[in-house]
This record gives sequence, C-alpha cells and structure tokens, in this order.
Amino acid sequence: MKRNILSIAVTSLFFVYSCKNAPAAKQEVGKTEAVKSNITDEQLMDRVQKDALKYFWDYAEPHSMLGRERYHEDNIYPDNDKHVITTGGSGFGLATILVGTERGFVPRKEAVKRLTHIMDFLAKADRHKGAWPHWINGETGKTVPFGKKDNGGDLVETAFLTSGILMVREYFKNGNAEEKALAAKCDELWKGIQWNWYTKGGEKVLYWHWSPEYQWEMNFPLEGYNECLITYILAASSPTYSIDDETYYKGWTRNGTYLTDKTKYGLPLYVKHNYAEEYGGPLFWAQYSYIGLDPTGLSDKLVKNYFDINKNQTLIDYKYCVENPKQWKGYGPNYWGLTAGYTRNEDGGTGYTAHMPSNDNGVITPTAALSSFPYTPKESMAFLRFIYTQKPEFIGSAGPYDASSINYDNWFTPRYLAIDQGTIAPMIENYRSGFLWKLFMNAPEIQQGLKKLSFQSPKYGIN
Repeated sequence: MKRNILSIAVTSLFFVYSCKNAPAAKQEVGKTEAVKSNITDEQLMDRVQKDALKYFWDYAEPHSMLGRERYHEDNIYPDNDKHVITTGGSGFGLATILVGTERGFVPRKEAVKRLTHIMDFLAKADRHKGAWPHWINGETGKTVPFGKKDNGGDLVETAFLTSGILMVREYFKNGNAEEKALAAKCDELWKGIQWNWYTKGGEKVLYWHWSPEYQWEMNFPLEGYNECLITYILAASSPTYSIDDETYYKGWTRNGTYLTDKTKYGLPLYVKHNYAEEYGGPLFWAQYSYIGLDPTGLSDKLVKNYFDINKNQTLIDYKYCVENPKQWKGYGPNYWGLTAGYTRNEDGGTGYTAHMPSNDNGVITPTAALSSFPYTPKESMAFLRFIYTQKPEFIGSAGPYDASSINYDNWFTPRYLAIDQGTIAPMIENYRSGFLWKLFMNAPEIQQGLKKLSFQSPKYGIN
C-alpha cells in the first residue's frame, strides 16, 4: 500500500496512509457464517483468540516466520510489500503465540520450533546500535525504510518486540533443553539493545530514531503521554545499556508537567494525552505498553494507578461512541471503539488514520474494543458478541477485519494489520488469566527496573 507520510497531531510519528486507488471490499470476500447466539462468553473469547492467532501462525511471513506488516485477504498489495515484516507487531505476535501455546491452540513443541527460528532470524537481521528498524525485509533481514530518514533503529518498535522476546524467555527458561536454548537466544537479543545510545549523547530523554545515514535528523524525543511508556521501562531495566531515573522523569513525564486535572464524562484523564487532551488519544495508547506491563495498582512518583488512566481513557472512548455526536449509523453499546488502523476514504477505498473522538469518521476498529477487555469487560464482551453473532460479513479468516462501518452500508475492508490483530489475544488473555502480565512483571530485570524508577506494584511485590 502506498504510504504518503503525513504527520498527524496524535503522536509525532503516526502516519496517514493514502489508498485512494484501493478498491472497496466485495461482500463475497471472506464469507463467514454467524456464530450462534447461545455461544458462551468463554467460547467466544476462545474463538476470537484462535482467529487472531492465525495472523501470526497461519499467515506469518514464510521465511522469517514473523508478522507481516499487513495481511490482505483480497491479495491486493499496491506497494508489493507482502514480504515486509513489522517489528512492533511481531512483538505482539510473540505474545499471541504464547497465548496459543498456553491454551493449547498450538502444540508446545511446534511453538518452540517456530520461536527458535524467529530468534535466529532476528539475530541476523539488521540492527542499529542493537535496535531493530520499524520494517524488515522478511526474505533478507535488511532494513526497509519506513520513511526517507526513518531507515535505522526504531526504539519504540524495538520495545514492543522486546517485550514479547522477554515473555518468551520467561515462559521457556525452566523447560527442556530446546526450551532453555530458546530462552538463551532471547536473553542474548535483549542484552544487545543499546537503549542508552538513544539519549543522543546523554540527554535526559530517549529518542525514537537513529539512522547510520541520517543520524538524529528525525529528532523525535519520547515524551508522554502516548503509547511509549514501555520503552522507558525496558531501557531502565536493561542489564547492559540502562538509563537512569532522571531520564524517565525529565524526559517521559516532561519534568512532571504531563499531569492534568481535566475530566470528560465525569472521568479524570490524569495525564495529558499528546495532542488529544479533551478525550484522550486512540485506544492503542492503553494497550501497546500493557501487553506485558500490568497497570493494575501500578504507580510511580506522579501517577497513583496506571489502570485508572487506561480504564478511564477506554470508558471515555466508549461513552463518546454511545453519545455519538456525529450521529453515525450503528454506533452504540455493542459497536464502538476508536483507534489507529485502516479506514474508509471518501471515495470508498481503503486508507489509514488514527481514529479517536477528535478524529472520528464513522469507522470502527474492532481491536479497540477487543483489546480493552481488562478495562471494560462488559462493554468489550458486548462488542465481541455483536460482531460475531450479528455481523459475520465483518469477520474473515483471521478474525474481525481491521475496519468496518455500519454507517456506510456495512462497508469493510478485507484486510488486517499486525499491530491491530496482535493485541487482541494478549489483552483478552490478561483479562482472563493475567498470563502475560505475570510473565513480564516477574522477570528479574523488570522488577529491578521498575524499582529504579520508583514504581510500585504490590501485586508483584514491588514496593
């Protein structure tokens, strides 16, 4: 797909995709029978987790076995980029495979084989001061530029990937010989990331990008609040290339100035969402960093409970969709959720944008509600049940399609994105069992890194 890189005021590195020539979805694509209405909640959660797993198990890029940037059921790839893998989405894919393994959706032995292949590929792929690029050629391991000057290390995508790598290590580290060998590969990859390099020579802030060719020209400091918290947690936790607590509090919290007393629908926002201070940002901000990082009762020197931040952001998004000020057909308690993903262009083709209350064009992104289960289980279940039992045309071979709109005559795009499909199974599992949260939060380095930054999590003995 052709990307015209136009910065939008959500977070400095979010891009609008332009696909004006992409055809509208055909109703015959991905025909799926509706699920019977008497299906139980547990069965529904199993179903959507299994479906989302297919993206990373059945439709993985065949050479690297990592997550493709996108998978199109219509097999139309305007940029001929079927082989391009995404590092951040692949991190969510690692977590998804762990969920599949733990629930018995895939054989443990096959998972170990697949994950070992993945780690071997990542060890040989291009790295820039230890960080992987945003996109990698799955056939060669070479960097694929995300933009002209974005052709080097991407620290945020690396963080999302590393979160998955650490959870794989923790899951298999006490297993048989093959599993211990896999864990050792994960450990070596983790220790090779030079997090402190990305402070641009010791500034008290992390930077998103560094390129061997363009150096620091992207000039994008990571400052809250958006999806990037996990980057600071991992950087502080690194046993080899760590940052100090001052970098976190001066950089991420903007010297403590990112708090707010604003409310919406009577719900406190607690922090200033970058360029989205009235309603909060797209819902992936409450999800990407929290695949492994458990926000339940989590606090630092400034924030009393990260769970409250995420729950309120999600509820504000939900209440906005129910209020439906633009009067889009279909919006309501069982059809809601605004986040970044594919969208419907004015001509009916497929585009991309970061949907949120302040950027709402009548398109719903299923991952928004489905990946919010820990925060809004009742509201998320209503969406899950509705889309599977009432809207089978919105369901494809790997679960709910990335974007749909009842307002535009049940428009959908028969396409998926790794970053969206990859958060569904993990966040539902964290709601169901806390499985991934336990893996990540009990990792020894993470415990130490959180303590270094004055975080507290009584649930995991971090005080």
